[in-house]
Amino acid sequence: MSVSRTLKRAFTLVELLVVIAIIGVLVALLLPAVQSAREAARRSQCSNNLKQIGLAVTQYADAYRGAFPVGSYTCCDGTWQVALLPYVEQKALFDQYKGYGHIGPSGEIDTTLRYSSGTNLPVTSQTIKVFTCPSDNKVATFASVTYHNYVANHGNTTLARTATFGTQTNGQPNKYGKAPFVVVSNTNSIPQVVRLSDIGDGTSSTLAFSETIKGQFGDLRGFGWWQGGSHFEAYLAPNSNQPDVPEQIQYCVNQRPNAPCTGPTTAAPEMIGARSRHPTGVNTVMCDGSVRFMSDNVNLDTWRFLSTAAGREPANNLN
Repeated sequence: MSVSRTLKRAFTLVELLVVIAIIGVLVALLLPAVQSAREAARRSQCSNNLKQIGLAVTQYADAYRGAFPVGSYTCCDGTWQVALLPYVEQKALFDQYKGYGHIGPSGEIDTTLRYSSGTNLPVTSQTIKVFTCPSDNKVATFASVTYHNYVANHGNTTLARTATFGTQTNGQPNKYGKAPFVVVSNTNSIPQVVRLSDIGDGTSSTLAFSETIKGQFGDLRGFGWWQGGSHFEAYLAPNSNQPDVPEQIQYCVNQRPNAPCTGPTTAAPEMIGARSRHPTGVNTVMCDGSVRFMSDNVNLDTWRFLSTAAGREPANNLN
């Protein structure tokens, strides 16, 4: 009598290792594609945020006879972020904020209700989703006040609107050509407000907002409730390897993952570049509400021309 045997074949160790190796190769091939798809989705959301901010500015201008919101009132008394809250579905927070743009009896800005005051902290400790790019780091705060990712265009030279700062690539002076956002310190500040009628270069050819990177380790770039973190200038190209110049050296932490920075001097005053965590450029929104992705390799003169509100640059330089 014969007994039949059923042989059970199992994976050998070598075969198992080969299968694991193949899976590892497939994962390695797929991971960049997955990461790229995720970044594309984050960039799209960032673009949508800027679209909403652009629409908010348009609605603000409609409500205030064609005026843009002030970029900031002094260092600490409110920025465009406060002004736009009602137009990004945050009117309750706007109603809570006290002191934005309040002028005292002697023509001075009321400094008793700063962004960090006990009255305003319930607002400035909030992270506003539409002001936050998902490609950047998660929640960031300094003394309980939040950081965000979008900054207003203050022109092609410096925050102080230096008449001429540096040169163009053709060697001509880089002259200030006005900007849609300004700082107002008192009733003598000129201008007090910028209107749509002041955008002589055209709203579709003038930058309104771009991106910034949230600073870490006490670096205050992206600290948008405060003047120094709410602006950018187009003197530097997007994501430039040249340093930003914050208001004071202590607000600059020249350490990765922060962008490069240095302290201000008489020759190089406060000036912050547009930056993002996207691999090839920055999202921007124009004064007409249209969104554009600007490459890191954009011609520097073109970038500066787009930042001026009334620089009267020839249209063929904007292509």
